[in-house]
Amino acid sequence: MISATPIIIAAGKVDAIVDKFGLAWGKFIAQVIIFWIVFTILKKYAFGPILAMLEQRRQRIADGEAKLEKIAKDAAEAAKNSQAIIDKAEAAAARLVKEADDAAKAIQERRQQEAVSSANTIIAKAREAADLEKEQLMSQLKREFGRMVSDATSRVTGKVLNTDDQTRINQETAAQVSA
Repeated sequence: MISATPIIIAAGKVDAIVDKFGLAWGKFIAQVIIFWIVFTILKKYAFGPILAMLEQRRQRIADGEAKLEKIAKDAAEAAKNSQAIIDKAEAAAARLVKEADDAAKAIQERRQQEAVSSANTIIAKAREAADLEKEQLMSQLKREFGRMVSDATSRVTGKVLNTDDQTRINQETAAQVSA
């Protein structure tokens, strides 16, 4: 059981303090009610909208930071992708240069072979022409030699040779010169 004496003592001290500070309970309760009304009005019409606005700003800032992180991530990925594309393009360019170089070497070799072939053809044609000219000269030489033999024979024998005799002597002389 609680003894009533301490409560009475405490109540007496509270009364002394209330008298000392001049507390009037009616005015105190009216002020608490007015404070509660003002607080409720301010909370609803002033603090509420201000806090909501601050919350919206905080949310926009958070969204902006998230977007910045996403943009930074996307930029890093784009840089990586662009580097990969550049590397791929450089590899393709190097391959094309090598292929062009190989093609140029092949063309150069083919042209060189064509030039050698063309030179060989020209040399063969020149030899054929020289052989043909040699044959013509030999034929002409044989005819001339046969004519000279016919002339010499007709001078030595004193006889005029007919066409048959000249042809026979030319053939015999040509056969001996050819052999």
